Amino acid sequence: MSVAVVLKGYPRLSETFIAQEIYILEREGIELQLVSLRHPTDPHTHPIHSKIHSPVNYLPEYLYQEPLRVWNSWRIARQFAGYHRARQIWLADLRRDFSVNRIRRFGQSLVLAAELSEKTKHLYAHFLHTPASVTRYAATIRHLPWSFSAHAKDIWTTPKWEKTEKLADCTWAVTCTENGYQHLAALANEGDQLHRLYHGLDGDLFSDPGPIASDRDGSDSDFPVRILSVGRAVPKKGFDVLLRALAQLPGEIHWEWRHAGGGEQLHSLKAIAAELGLTERIQWLGPLPSEQILYWYRDSDLFVLPSRITPSGDRDGLPNVLMEAASQRLASISCALPGIQEFIETEHQGLLVPADDATILSGAIRRAVTHPALRRQFGLAALQRLREDFDHASNIKPLLALLSSASKSR
Repeated sequence: MSVAVVLKGYPRLSETFIAQEIYILEREGIELQLVSLRHPTDPHTHPIHSKIHSPVNYLPEYLYQEPLRVWNSWRIARQFAGYHRARQIWLADLRRDFSVNRIRRFGQSLVLAAELSEKTKHLYAHFLHTPASVTRYAATIRHLPWSFSAHAKDIWTTPKWEKTEKLADCTWAVTCTENGYQHLAALANEGDQLHRLYHGLDGDLFSDPGPIASDRDGSDSDFPVRILSVGRAVPKKGFDVLLRALAQLPGEIHWEWRHAGGGEQLHSLKAIAAELGLTERIQWLGPLPSEQILYWYRDSDLFVLPSRITPSGDRDGLPNVLMEAASQRLASISCALPGIQEFIETEHQGLLVPADDATILSGAIRRAVTHPALRRQFGLAALQRLREDFDHASNIKPLLALLSSASKSR
C-alpha cells in the first residue's frame, strides 16, 4: 500500500514517537510519502531519522513564498471532481475561523492534492488541528480516504465543532491516551471509527536498561543527586514550578539539575534560576539527539517532569520522555494529569503530585533524593510496566491493520 503521512514539521526532536512509528511502518513494507507543512528548525536530528528513507515533500510554509507553485496547484486541483466539495468545506470552516492560518491550510492542501502520487491510497495526518485540516481538504479533492492521529494540544485546543466534523468525515482516527479517547468518543457519532492506541516505546532504541541506580542521597556535596528533565521550555511543561520547588529544598541536601531541550521560555527560565540563586547548580544542555539524551538518562538519579494544564487548555498527553526514563530504570516524579496517570501510578512506578504546587513538588523531590532504595523500587516497577503494556511493536499492530483495511476498501 502507499500512504501519504502529513506532519506539521519534519524532522523534529520533540516528536520521537512519530519518527519511530514512521520507521516501523517503512519496515513493515508500507510505501510512505512524508508531507511536511513546515521546514525543520532543530539543530540536530535523532539517529532514527537517518534510518527513514521515505521522500519528504515540503509544502509552502507561507503561500506568498511560492506563489507560482500555489497557483499551478490550484489550476490542477480544480480539475478533480472533489475540488468543489473541498472548497465548500473550507469556506464553512473559514466562516467559523476567519484567520490567515485557515487560508494557508487550504492553499497547502491544493499543493498536496496536485502533487500527490497517483499510487497513494490513503492520507494519514499526525495531529487533529492544522495537519488534519490540510489532509481533509486534500483527500476530499482527490476523493481518497483519510485518517488522523490525535495527541495532546490538538485535542484540547481544537474547537468542538471542528473535532466533531473531522471525526465524522475521516475513515478512522486514533489517539494515544485513554483520556483523549474518552473526550473524542463523547463527540463522535455512532459508526465513527475511533481507537485508543498508545505510542509505546521502541525497545530497539532503548534496549539497554542502563546501570543500577546510584546510592546518592544528597548528603555529600561531592556527590550531589543528579536530577534530569527533558522537554521543551514551554508553559505546559511547568519547569518554572520545578525551579521554585528546587529552591525550597533544604540547604543540607546536595543536588544538581540538568535540563535538555530548547523552547520559547528557555531565556526566562534561566532568569528565574538566577533570581532564585540556582544558576551554579544547573546545566542547560539545549536540544539534543536521542543518543545523547540516552547518556543523560543513564547519568542521572531522578527524572522530573512537572506538567500542567495551561489556561488555553494545552497539556501533555503521555510524554514519551517518561517512558524513555523508565527504559533506563530511572525513577520519575511528575504531575497527576490524566494521560500521565495511565503510565505511572503514584507510589508504584513513581511519584505524582498536583500540578502547579511547588511546595508539594519540593517535598516529593526531597523524599526521592534522600531515599535511593525508593528510587530503585520505582525505576524497576516503571521498566516492568513499560515492557508489559507500552511496547511499541505491540501497540503499532492495530495501526498496521487500520492502514491495510483502508487501502483495501478504496
